[in-house]
Amino acid sequence: MTQRSPFQYFKTSPAIIRLAVMMYIRFPLSLCNVEDLLHERGIDICHETVRFWWHRFGPLFAAEIRKRRVEGMRSSHWGWHLDEAFVKINGERHYLRQAIDHEGEVLESFVTKTRDKNAALKFLRKSLKRHGPAQAIVTDRLRSYGAALRVLGIGDRQETGRWANNRVENSHQPFRRRERGSCP
Repeated sequence: MTQRSPFQYFKTSPAIIRLAVMMYIRFPLSLCNVEDLLHERGIDICHETVRFWWHRFGPLFAAEIRKRRVEGMRSSHWGWHLDEAFVKINGERHYLRQAIDHEGEVLESFVTKTRDKNAALKFLRKSLKRHGPAQAIVTDRLRSYGAALRVLGIGDRQETGRWANNRVENSHQPFRRRERGSCP
């Protein structure tokens, strides 16, 4: 049985759709910035079209990227940096939790409504299952990470320090820039 293409009923070529979505995801650009960059290349679309494509094809592309990346990153056992950032989704406060490897590459992102041990435990289990164990896990002094690591039996791998977690703090900057970027 042949699987249908997700681009089957679209007039725009799949290469252009992939380019637009990947530009929005990969770089800290707003939807209008992507529209302007594509317009300079002779592709005339609206920023709402980019938003629609992002919602429609973003999860598909993210799954492809994640699959390729996980296969190549099974060796990132050196050290992880864990942190959370406050984000507003539909006016409600949520927490974006991120795991960054020793090179600054985002291993895992996870959005939770709470900032407690259960949310940290769920995030850590998902990260450890996908990427394997880490030798050292650098966190801020949030107590939920320490409690979750003790439940998993790897509390001795946790490291905290005043500026030890700067690598993951810097990874939040593109997300913040995108939040501030808006269309004219």
